[in-house]
Amino acid sequence: MNDTIFALASGPGRVGVAVIRVSGPQSWAGLQALTGRADFTPRMAALVDLRVKDSRETLDRALVLPFKAPASYTGEDTVEYHLHGGRAVVDAVLGALAGLEGHRMAEPGEFTRRAFENGKMDLTEAEAVADLIDAETQAQRLQALSQMGGALMGLYEGWSETLKRALAHLEADIEFPDEDLPEGIAPEITADLNEISQEMEDHLNDNRRGERLREGITIVVIGAPNVGKSSLVNALAQRDVAITSEMAGTTRDVIEAHLDLGGYPVILADTAGLRPDQIGAEGQEGIESEGIRRALTRAEQADITLLVFDASAPEVDAHTLALIDERAILLANKMDKGGAKAQIDAALPISVASGEGLSELLRVLEERIRGMIGVREAPALTRQRHRSHIEEALEALQRSLNADLPELVAEDVRLAVRSLGRITGRVDVEDLLDVIFRDFCIGK
Repeated sequence: MNDTIFALASGPGRVGVAVIRVSGPQSWAGLQALTGRADFTPRMAALVDLRVKDSRETLDRALVLPFKAPASYTGEDTVEYHLHGGRAVVDAVLGALAGLEGHRMAEPGEFTRRAFENGKMDLTEAEAVADLIDAETQAQRLQALSQMGGALMGLYEGWSETLKRALAHLEADIEFPDEDLPEGIAPEITADLNEISQEMEDHLNDNRRGERLREGITIVVIGAPNVGKSSLVNALAQRDVAITSEMAGTTRDVIEAHLDLGGYPVILADTAGLRPDQIGAEGQEGIESEGIRRALTRAEQADITLLVFDASAPEVDAHTLALIDERAILLANKMDKGGAKAQIDAALPISVASGEGLSELLRVLEERIRGMIGVREAPALTRQRHRSHIEEALEALQRSLNADLPELVAEDVRLAVRSLGRITGRVDVEDLLDVIFRDFCIGK
């Protein structure tokens, strides 16, 4: 925390404007060294010539924006350099900063970690910064903005404050049994613990909508060889993702395409044609065997399965029929060739070749995804880390409601508060910080 860190905060490569962020105790001294000026006003931009320290070499004419602690992103003295975006300009300024006393290149996520450590945000808000950077769809952006605005933190801190008040009453009753404490404390505490327990259960039983939205809805296309799975994936992705061929076994591995479907993130997976009799084969057929095994595994893990049948085939594939469950959408492909449509009950008729039925398929998929994600005002869980700690807190509260002694009730309530604190970063989080921030990009 005593180092002054710097990094390119905008995207790499040739851009119109590049932003270098500097944060730490020497950031203003570095600004003075590169400009020869000391008359800067916090939060007011200035147009300056940047020069190498003790040299007349001009690096760039740039806009600088200085901030004084604690009114900055990190809570430290900070300077942003808005440069012309050529690579040579950026490299020159980064090199000049590296030559200044106390300055070093920032590690991934170090700016946001300092913001957390300086109390500018909690861990859920810090994680939302990473989610917002990674957001590829409208729904992901809105979820990340809500979390970055403190939606999750407000929910968890509200629970924590209620539990702390209950804990204070419990401790008072334990420590001062002879004092004239208000009557009815125990029933009030029980009511609060019951209410929060129910809210936690509702929060957990959300069909994993927040995690699905953040990570993407997985849709697996599966069916017998040559039913048109790869062609369907290419049509939905609107590009050649998978190789198509009349030869059975062309697709050997799971091939993925990332789509924006109605504002929702989707991971569309093409799979090897189902021929379970091939599983366990050796040689070249052994490769296809592994592809079929992976196809079945991905189908088990999918949020939605598209079961593709050949409508022109003399009979319906039994292996594909065996995969029908509540996640499945049945598709009768090759309707342009005519044939056995009536044999495939409840299947949506499509023809990838002619485009027939594809718009209806997209509508059905969007409706299914919207039903999975749902529209709820309450903030959603977005990470398994959050879910695990909520489950720990709920387990502790349920124990407390069945405890016989007030000391045991107090201890379980204390454990619940601690579990909630681990989510927001209020207690016992040193071992989590490296894990949380290591996947951030440089400059954030």
